[in-house]
Amino acid sequence: MRVVLTGGGTGGHIYPALAVAREVSRQNPQAAFLYIGSKKGLEADLVPRSNIPFQSVEISGLKRKLSLDNLKTLWKFVRAVGDAKKMLREFKPDVVIGTGGYVCGPVVYAASRLGIPTLIHEQNVVPGLTNKFLSRSATCVAVSFKESLAYFPPSKTVLTGNPRATEVMHGNAEAGRSFLGVDNSKKIVLIFGGSRGARAINEAVLSVVTQLDKYADTHFVYVTGDVHFETISAQLHERGTLPSNISVLPFVHNMPDVLAATHVLVGRAGASTLAEITALGVPSILIPSPYVTNNHQEKNARGLERVGAAHVIVERELTGESLLLSLENILANPAKWEEMKNSSLSMGMPQAATEIVRQLDAITRKK
Repeated sequence: MRVVLTGGGTGGHIYPALAVAREVSRQNPQAAFLYIGSKKGLEADLVPRSNIPFQSVEISGLKRKLSLDNLKTLWKFVRAVGDAKKMLREFKPDVVIGTGGYVCGPVVYAASRLGIPTLIHEQNVVPGLTNKFLSRSATCVAVSFKESLAYFPPSKTVLTGNPRATEVMHGNAEAGRSFLGVDNSKKIVLIFGGSRGARAINEAVLSVVTQLDKYADTHFVYVTGDVHFETISAQLHERGTLPSNISVLPFVHNMPDVLAATHVLVGRAGASTLAEITALGVPSILIPSPYVTNNHQEKNARGLERVGAAHVIVERELTGESLLLSLENILANPAKWEEMKNSSLSMGMPQAATEIVRQLDAITRKK
């Protein structure tokens, strides 16, 4: 099978695509891949790390109100469709997979115009503009949440879950602990603000970091995001000696291993993160980003909160003290933690990537 992957901008669009690629490879070791993204997106860094050939088109997102910039964007879209067609004719894929972000718009559209089977994947409860547009021409639409089914044509839409759920099932807790240098006697709390970090989470943690040593049986793994790491490191240095039970990292590339060892997650409510923690049954404290389209992260998070799998703190109410209070409620209450773990597992769809590959097989056979 020859597969083109596209999607980008944030890890939430890129990691699901890479998870599908790995599942395709597990089932078909001879499969060949090409990833088409943007040079300016995070995919330009992450995809080559996965040893997948990478090519780019130039594209930008539409503004949500009329502007001259949108005319430029439409011209870029037309040009990007032409560039994508050339790449597709050269690579000759059996199928094209789009996982969101404006860069997948011209690529999936070009594939549909060339008669190549296409599958798009929507990670969030409320779909983005690109996937709404592409759903008209895509062969198959895969969604992560049952609430999303109503937004797409019923005849071609399937509930699969998020392929990152399958990816983390291959994580190794012992490898994660070894990477972190934390033995089995310690619980691990992972504080993670997403692929680019989160300023509000960083500020809350900074305000209480010196109090973390009171949790003697817990090790805190604090992932700042690459763009924040130098600033946060300098601010931590100003506070003097850090507690011995905290590790500060800019980014984690072996997240499945680290998540497999995690006792509680503190972080944003991106769809990939929620797919990962529910597959593993990790209780969580979620701080949805208020800066995303349609406030979709809070809608994602409230679904976990309703079943008791997570505690949600909206960003305007986030302080160091509110974060510690929520953490203490879970860490000091084993029965509460167990309930949250079971509730989280009840939301998980660990076979998501396998189901998506089954859909790929189905649409390529129809052709």
